[in-house]
Amino acid sequence: MFSSTWNFLKRHKRKFIFAGAFVGGVYFLGKYAQKKIREMQEREASEYIAQARRQFHFESNQRTCNMTVLSMLPTLREAILHHLNSESLTTLLKSKPANKLDIWEDLKIISFTRSVVAVYSTCMLVVLLRVQLNIIGGYLYLDNSVSKSGMMPLAPPDVQQQYLSSIQHLLGDGLSEMITAVKKAVQNTLGGVSLKQSLSLQELEQHLNQIRAQVEEGDGDSTHRPLSWYMMPDEENTLAAQACGLTENDVTTIKLLNETRDMLESPDFGTVLNTCLNRGFNRFLDNMAEFFRPPPGAQGDSTPITTPDSLSHVSLPVAKIIPIVNGQIHSICSEIPSHFVQDLLMIDQVKEFAANVYETFSTSHELQK
Repeated sequence: MFSSTWNFLKRHKRKFIFAGAFVGGVYFLGKYAQKKIREMQEREASEYIAQARRQFHFESNQRTCNMTVLSMLPTLREAILHHLNSESLTTLLKSKPANKLDIWEDLKIISFTRSVVAVYSTCMLVVLLRVQLNIIGGYLYLDNSVSKSGMMPLAPPDVQQQYLSSIQHLLGDGLSEMITAVKKAVQNTLGGVSLKQSLSLQELEQHLNQIRAQVEEGDGDSTHRPLSWYMMPDEENTLAAQACGLTENDVTTIKLLNETRDMLESPDFGTVLNTCLNRGFNRFLDNMAEFFRPPPGAQGDSTPITTPDSLSHVSLPVAKIIPIVNGQIHSICSEIPSHFVQDLLMIDQVKEFAANVYETFSTSHELQK
């Protein structure tokens, strides 16, 4: 029996060798495939976890942005009120002075100026902080990702503090320059409008558009500045002006400031800021519309429905519009989430732009250029 078996194996030796090689090859190929599949699954899982962690960090950063905006609004409001103190003028008017008309004219210019400045500066605060905190957020994400490798942090605490303190320009010199520009535009547009003249909501909107055009586009004046200047100082006013004695942290801060300045001067940023300004001035007009409603029964109905057409027929004397405009700053710069601030924080273009900034600065190859 063993002899016949042996003869059978000898006759089919080549087949058995081929079969064995084939089976062995299939086995090892299967093992290799399993290994590759396992590696691919682990890599996908790792990428998914990293992406989820990145997304969580980004969303947390956006909440920080919102809270920071709200926390800074009282400071912004007080700075505007300090520069444009209309309350002292209203107090003077109560004493019935001889130059009452002159005081009313000053009050007209100051009231419109501070409301327009409030819209501009609040919109700027929202978008500027979105840029700054997402740049820092991207750096911090990378720092947390490479912290175990022993590399120096890209954004140490001193750099963060020094960089974020540049927001003070918007609350200081930038705000002062903006007030000057807006006040000039308001004077050019409304200076000749009589206190007794009545304006409809549409006419008020037209005046605001004229003011915006002068502030944003200039009126041929060589001193006209782009809106980005009010948010960040010129390069020669930064740490770069120091000829010597710059520390490594100073150099990193200058790099951050230059990257931010480039971002503020980009077309995308200009589009986002303009979207915010349009929304902000529309909300301002919506607030004003509450005071332009027809009197009850004016439309022959005990419960009239207010429409844009009905509002266009309602006019108020400028003297009555002034106190309404004067009080709008408390709604615009309110740290308690008002419709004005909520509208700005919820704009899709702002969210998308913030995501793009974070994506750019949380990708290592971008920072190592």
